[in-house]
Amino acid sequence: MNMRRMLFIVIPALFIMNNAVSFFIFQSGRTVQQSYNLMLNRVLLYKQADEQTKGSLRAINVYLQDRSESSLAAYKQQRDELRKLHTSLSAQSTIPAADLIVRSYRNMLHTFILQAADIVEASNSPSPLAYADFYEEAEQTAGFIQEEGHYLIDQELSYYQPLYRQILIQTDVMNYWGVVVFILNTVISVMFAYWISLRITRPIKQLVQTARSISNGNFQIAPPPLSARNEFRILSEAFVHMQNNLKELIVKEKESLEKDRLVKELELEVLQNQINPHFLYNSLNVLSKLALLEGAEQTSDLTVSLSNLLRYNLRKLDRPVTLRDEVEHAKEYFIIQQARFRERIRFETDIEEGGLDVLVPMLTLQPLLENVFVHGIEGREEGALIKLTITCKPDETWIAISDNGIGMSAEVRESLLHFDSERPLGRREQEKGHSTGLGTRNVFRRLELFYGRKDMITIHSEPGQGTTVMIRIPAKKEERNVSPTDRR
Repeated sequence: MNMRRMLFIVIPALFIMNNAVSFFIFQSGRTVQQSYNLMLNRVLLYKQADEQTKGSLRAINVYLQDRSESSLAAYKQQRDELRKLHTSLSAQSTIPAADLIVRSYRNMLHTFILQAADIVEASNSPSPLAYADFYEEAEQTAGFIQEEGHYLIDQELSYYQPLYRQILIQTDVMNYWGVVVFILNTVISVMFAYWISLRITRPIKQLVQTARSISNGNFQIAPPPLSARNEFRILSEAFVHMQNNLKELIVKEKESLEKDRLVKELELEVLQNQINPHFLYNSLNVLSKLALLEGAEQTSDLTVSLSNLLRYNLRKLDRPVTLRDEVEHAKEYFIIQQARFRERIRFETDIEEGGLDVLVPMLTLQPLLENVFVHGIEGREEGALIKLTITCKPDETWIAISDNGIGMSAEVRESLLHFDSERPLGRREQEKGHSTGLGTRNVFRRLELFYGRKDMITIHSEPGQGTTVMIRIPAKKEERNVSPTDRR
């Protein structure tokens, strides 16, 4: 039985048990109250009849003495009240043992009413004492009424006394069982609450332990065994599914890493089979000296710039360099491009010396300049301008690379800044053809990792209006090594 069905059974059962005991106790008290009210009503009627009879006699005496209209009206009021009591007694049920006595009592009340009427009537006769016999009879009848009323009250109390005792005994029993049921209900509720808490917390604890084991790398741990009717079985099955997915992902990741390792080994073999870069660097130095000896100074300068460019690129990418070195390297790169484009391009610099001592990742400026040549001004026939501006701020050094090329759309600009997203169509080949193998997105990513900030780079560009890339470098920067992942 699952927990939901158990709740639907146990909670209504406890509710019905409590209500049943409460109902029986209430019903017992109600029976006692009804019996008490019935007896009390009859006793009050007997008492009121006795008082009303005495009141009628007093009203007759007053009338016989003064024979006034007010005293006569008072008598009639007493008579009417006594008739109402007689009617009420006739409507009341009686106990079996006093049925005949109650009838006699009602008849005496009726007789007294008639005798009182006879007294008033006889008082109006010519004979002054004609009412005396009637008054004496009425007085005797009133005495009988009082005696019978006391007797009836005793009968009522005697009749209901055993019944009250029985009801009190039953009430005590019901109170006892009420306490028992209350204690039993409390114990059952506590046990049921404890059982429910175990049903909920135990699987959760087991699942938490399983999750911790999985987070620690133990993917072979079995999930807690839960019955098919347990609501947490769905969660346990989800854990099993997650484990299987993680195992598959790990297998795929291992395969991918193995492929990468093989590719790296292949690349290493290919590089080993290529010309030694240092040999090429030394050969360029020899060519520059030979060109200088032969009088080809421009060819010599170009060869020296290419040699310096190659030597700079041979340095390790995980070592930071000063911004001054990056600027000098950018100038060497521009000398080579100047030989290619000649008067078509112009390179301007506006550099504050105070900002050149900050550390930056190696090959930060050249890929950005190269991107300007490849995508910004390569199609221009003349008037191309590239400007490098370095401004020293109190807590930052601003680097701005601007051009008057074709610019870029907002979509392309956003894709460069949000380099974790997919590249837009038409720019997937953006980084191909770079001499360093490092594209703009790669430079931005390395800057972010190096400084631990994501708000360093802004791009201002509109189609046909050129582009400005702004980099804000913290002014004080402790030297740190770039992570090997930054070299990708």
